[in-house]
Amino acid sequence: MINPAVWLLLRILDLYWWVVIIDVVATWLDGFGIVNSYNPTALIILRALHALTEPVFGPVRRILPPLGGLDLSPIIVLFLISFLQYATVYYLT
Repeated sequence: MINPAVWLLLRILDLYWWVVIIDVVATWLDGFGIVNSYNPTALIILRALHALTEPVFGPVRRILPPLGGLDLSPIIVLFLISFLQYATVYYLT
């Protein structure tokens, strides 16, 4: 049996993993002009995703600046989420 608090933490990390992936894809779609960011619904979604991810991406970007226009902060955040999930399972179960 897994501790309910550990289960909840793992689910939150899973959810945030998907928020990061969706933010990256939405940023690409907006950058390539596939999504019209002047559409009010699209703008709300893009702003919500930005608000959810920027508090985590910002500190990573300060440590690791973009390399040749390539932002590696989502990759680092995904690795950190994976590490936290592994550490949670290893130490708390």
